[in-house]
Amino acid sequence: MTAAEISRIAGVTRATVSNWRRRHDDFPAPSAGTETSPLYDLPAVQAWLRARGHTTTASPTEELRTALRLLGPGSGVAARLFPLVAAASRRTPQELAEIAALSDDQLIARAEKSAGELPVAVPDAEPFRYGPDDAGVLRALLGCVREAGAQAAIDVLAERELDESAASGVYQTPEGLALLMARLLPAGTPRVLDPACGSGTLLAAAARQGAQELYGQDSLAVQGRRTAVRLLLAAPEAETAIRVGDSLRADAFPDITVDAVLCNPPFADRDWGHDELAYDPRWAYGLPPRFESELAWVQHALAHLEPGGHAVMLLPPALAFRSSGRRIRAELIRSGALRAVVSLPARAAYPLHIGLQIWVFQRPEPGGTDRTTVLFVDGEGDQRDGAAGTPSASDTATPGAGTRGGSRPRRSGSSSSAASSASASSFDWAGLTDRVLGQWAAFTTAPDTYADEPGVARAVPLVDLLDDVVDVTPARHVRATAADIDPAALSRRVHDLHEQLAEQVAALVAASASGGWQPSGASAREWRTATVSDLARGGALTVLRAAASGTRGSKGGAAPTVDRPVLTASDISAGRPPSTRAVDLNADAAQAVAVGDVLVRSIASGGDAAAMTRVADEQDARALLGPHIHLLRPDPARLDPWFLAGFLGAEDNIASASTGSTLVHVTPGRLRVPLLPLEEQRRYGEAFRRVYELRAVVRRTADLAADTAATLTTGLTAGVLLPPDSPDSRSA
Repeated sequence: MTAAEISRIAGVTRATVSNWRRRHDDFPAPSAGTETSPLYDLPAVQAWLRARGHTTTASPTEELRTALRLLGPGSGVAARLFPLVAAASRRTPQELAEIAALSDDQLIARAEKSAGELPVAVPDAEPFRYGPDDAGVLRALLGCVREAGAQAAIDVLAERELDESAASGVYQTPEGLALLMARLLPAGTPRVLDPACGSGTLLAAAARQGAQELYGQDSLAVQGRRTAVRLLLAAPEAETAIRVGDSLRADAFPDITVDAVLCNPPFADRDWGHDELAYDPRWAYGLPPRFESELAWVQHALAHLEPGGHAVMLLPPALAFRSSGRRIRAELIRSGALRAVVSLPARAAYPLHIGLQIWVFQRPEPGGTDRTTVLFVDGEGDQRDGAAGTPSASDTATPGAGTRGGSRPRRSGSSSSAASSASASSFDWAGLTDRVLGQWAAFTTAPDTYADEPGVARAVPLVDLLDDVVDVTPARHVRATAADIDPAALSRRVHDLHEQLAEQVAALVAASASGGWQPSGASAREWRTATVSDLARGGALTVLRAAASGTRGSKGGAAPTVDRPVLTASDISAGRPPSTRAVDLNADAAQAVAVGDVLVRSIASGGDAAAMTRVADEQDARALLGPHIHLLRPDPARLDPWFLAGFLGAEDNIASASTGSTLVHVTPGRLRVPLLPLEEQRRYGEAFRRVYELRAVVRRTADLAADTAATLTTGLTAGVLLPPDSPDSRSA
């Protein structure tokens, strides 16, 4: 382990670790690495820290990672621990603590017994054996499940397995995207297949929508185990069958047809079996080209559907226009199998540099109704315009145009910086889902009378798609034209925007007034500090976390769920009120936000300039705490909330309490706070509150300015606005 990792485990700065190395002769000597980048033996470092009374401040997930590393590469223990996560999830926190306190022999015997009781749905679940060297990692696993939840433990084990197998290109489908795809299926769809199930996110989302038979296959054994355990947690009553193998070459369910397929297949796979599968009966729409593996997955999905069944697939945008796939696209359109294409914003899911697309298929029914149109929805525009405040066509079209769930409301106080976050959770999935589902519901309910929304969605006749290119890129078909825009309405909108912008600029001038900021003296102030962990142990504050999605009762039974607003990490970075709703949160475990709570984002991308902290106000009160947020509840008699939020969100403080570079994970216990009298805290708190308000005003001003500029550009280029008279022409 590196010196940086030692500092993380011990809860000290890297400079402190350097001092230990210089001042203590018994500090463990480097066991590997180089003179400038030494590596240390983890057990030796841990023993040295324990001898000096240093307790670890690492999170439960980091403790589990550390325990796995202790066993060394090639141990295979991560694979053997998957079934125990499911077993541990059925225990109460008190029971888990009691089990962890058993002797090594008792703990190992208990683990082997629990693994043997698991259902056969877990691939390779039996027989699993554990040895004396595994006791430490077993205790770390129990602690992770107890403190961070079963899903967090599953993800750490999968991460270890994937690292050891050197698997590349393995990414988890974001929860928000999985739920959107599942909700595009008809309500109550009972049987669902994912032939490239990965981490099981899509099948878990289908279970949340009522699916009772879940089939999955993945080429990696670790992903099969991950999915199987995830479904045991999320849908214990559902019938599940998870298999390992290449779905295209060795279909594990050749004789099974289902009501729906959800799939995020591998992209650009040149070794998918083109030559050996050339005469496969699945290619009803044409032999997929060698470099179009996605079209093989599409036809594999359609082959597994009952007539009338739906497939919802996440696919790369190039599939919509590449010439090599033109003939198959034409057949999918001509047969009525392709029902809709939805474009997503870039960075919504991996690979982050492109905007992926959701394609919706329906297997034709013999003698069924002829389908004459395909729906196109520009979800990419939702985030693009929403991030910059650009008006939609529905804002400027003729009054009375439809606004089904997809109209783009003018934003209030959100920031484009949220869209730049590397985490897909920073997207407003609730808004995007409402937008897409509103259009889809209107289209499927009455496709012949569906009313287009220019710039948002359009139903295009099949004959208009079957040209020489057969390009099904949504942006090409939904963009607004001059005929869609009402000149008078756009002119009124420009006038309103100018008035709002003038008011906002005045507010910015007021908020940016100097306000008597004074230098501290000839040098910077110095003060004693304490970590959040120290303050929590002393009772000055409480650290709380969100309930895990899909949390079950202590014995595995379903727990009551709630439907309340949820505050997300993107809400904090964007400075907006809670923007989404609770989905499948355990009512007993859900954590509500109270006025005065200090909220800290737990994940940020490198170079993220958005706010990391904020103090909950009346708009946040009673909202549920979303994922990737730490909630610190200070004792108002000892800590001022704004003082706490200001110092916790400082760039240096976040950097010293974080791990990672591209994606930064914040450990709240390591954040440091100056020890100041309450009266002085309040002075600093008031200053930090003013800084926060300045940031909010700057954000709103920038949004309005971008909104105004984009609206003027649209009006001028569409020919519905005239340039103002120049000063010379007015004087003439």
